[in-house]
Amino acid sequence: MASTLLRCLSLALMLGSVSPLPALGQADPIKFGKVELKDLDEKNFVADSAAEAVILCDYGRSHVELVNNSFHLVFERITRIKILKKSGYDWATVKVPLVKFGGTQERFSSLRGFTYNVVNGQLVKDKLESTAIFTEQNSTNFFIRKFTMPNVREGSIIEYAYTIGSDFLFNFQDWQFEHKIPVRWSEYRASIPEYFDYKKLMQGYYPLTVQEKTTGATQMPLRGYSGVRNNSVSVENYRWAMKDLPAFREEPYMTSPRNFMAGMKFELAGMKFPEEPYRDVSGSWAKISKELLENENFGAQLDRGGFLKDEVKALVAKNADPQARIAAIHDLVRTSVKYNGSDHFYTSKTLRSTFDKHSGNSADVNLLLIALLREAGFTVHPLLLSTRDHGVINTSFPMLSSFNYVVGSVTLPDGKQLLVDATEELAPCGLLPMRCLNGSGRLVLPQVNELAWTDLAPAQRFTEYRQINLVLDEKGGLSGKVHQEHSGYAALSQRGKVRKLGEQKYVEELAQQHEGWSIPKYTFAERDALHKPLTLDYTFAIPGADAPASVLYLSPLRSLGDEKNPFVREGRMFPVDFGAPMDETLMVTLTLPAGYVVEELPKPIALELPDNGGRFVYNIAPNQNTLQIVSRLNLRKAVYSAEEYASLREFYTRALAKQAEQIVLKKKS
Repeated sequence: MASTLLRCLSLALMLGSVSPLPALGQADPIKFGKVELKDLDEKNFVADSAAEAVILCDYGRSHVELVNNSFHLVFERITRIKILKKSGYDWATVKVPLVKFGGTQERFSSLRGFTYNVVNGQLVKDKLESTAIFTEQNSTNFFIRKFTMPNVREGSIIEYAYTIGSDFLFNFQDWQFEHKIPVRWSEYRASIPEYFDYKKLMQGYYPLTVQEKTTGATQMPLRGYSGVRNNSVSVENYRWAMKDLPAFREEPYMTSPRNFMAGMKFELAGMKFPEEPYRDVSGSWAKISKELLENENFGAQLDRGGFLKDEVKALVAKNADPQARIAAIHDLVRTSVKYNGSDHFYTSKTLRSTFDKHSGNSADVNLLLIALLREAGFTVHPLLLSTRDHGVINTSFPMLSSFNYVVGSVTLPDGKQLLVDATEELAPCGLLPMRCLNGSGRLVLPQVNELAWTDLAPAQRFTEYRQINLVLDEKGGLSGKVHQEHSGYAALSQRGKVRKLGEQKYVEELAQQHEGWSIPKYTFAERDALHKPLTLDYTFAIPGADAPASVLYLSPLRSLGDEKNPFVREGRMFPVDFGAPMDETLMVTLTLPAGYVVEELPKPIALELPDNGGRFVYNIAPNQNTLQIVSRLNLRKAVYSAEEYASLREFYTRALAKQAEQIVLKKKS
């Protein structure tokens, strides 16, 4: 949807009755009900054989109508889909999101649909019945009309059409050309009268097949200051289309697919009626800040931490260092209130109720944190952001709906900013959850400030360190001791996994990742010291062959690691987003069996990514009856552009290939 900024735009204009606006002159790309036998021929879908379904045609049209003295948006859609596999049956269930606000809601009407199958060489169609239509409540301001097409099987074509009427002129329907199945043809048309100024934002990586704009006119009766008269209204008609789009495929290390799928978005910027000045209705950062700071569920909560003033006073007295005070207050919130998994920037209840009930959404938790830090005398401002699965923020469009989360920004004595979030029970103070690492956030300040945008750069890295002592026997069996440490985001991830599985199950899964492993003994440390690395010490054994061998071949790093190259596709159109930089270090001491000498060793290597983007180092050195192996992988950036993908893919390929190289040992004669 173009915007979910739910405010009722009052357009109490004294206008005449129905006045339809002119449509585009081109013929529609699809006629509902005009499915032919050839459309069901499997030979026509050889190119899409890997897909579970194919969108044959998706056609939408939005226009503005004048009805009963006010303007309304009308959106009409016709969609035709070919089901190719059983896994594609989900496409026969359609969910249409709708907005409601106050006593007004969008109207879903004119639904019709058929499923087409070939039976004994004849085209048979099954009608969508009203009993297959349901309504689901999604949230306070959104609901869903859902329907399921009948008698769907492999080879079916489903076709449906519906209309949405809306009084919310800010909610001009967006359009998505690209989907997770191939699209043969997708077209969107929009007719916009001169009274309305909509910003149009095109996104995606595919070019438009059709991009047209024409201008028409219509007559509208208008009662203004000079009486009733017919007014000639200019109308801009747009037509956009794409064809033969491949299925959108999610790739490793990417944020929300909605950031990358080809589509068109709209935002109402302003309105200009005859004999009236231009009215700017678009958001501004000043308006957004003012609205939030005056809101009972946001700004009004920020200075309501007084109910815990005694607890805060005690923590301040106990901790002289400012950062220690911040951490202590962070611990109080983190351990007292459980995050319920719901993300929002508005609280669901008062801060006192949140504390008493020990549960709340992300705003409940983090606005309580801000309030208590203010109670302790710190300067703290809310920072709005959009989580990774919510989509990227376009900083040029001031829209509150772009955000879905809030954290705190604390000003330290040296003037630096510390970003704080208390929703993760296992995260230390200053470590934002991974879901928050998504571009930039916006400070909510009483005055407009050009420096209000804050980079959500990670404060720590994914850091893993392993020190391993291995003993090789003459049958090729390995036994050893491992000391491993997880720091930063790796510690947060692994602590969560240990909490979820329990220590024993965690170790069992670790053993299962390596063929033939047994782990008879293990010890965890620093599980609750969140500012320290999580450590695990364990012993393990891998059995060898039944009899001694004169020549032994082994790849110890391949045996110890479970990493595979995540970048298997040759090309990529969008960035690789790890969330945070990465450091992986393996230090191995391998004790050779008596009577064996080194026949062949991998050569050392040092790989560099362009522009100082990363480095991989591998070295192996013999020392009496042992081998010292060091492998370090360092990715210095959290995000790599699509142009850097080829280098990153080659970097991973060569690094993993080097770790897999064999050591050859030969028994002395």
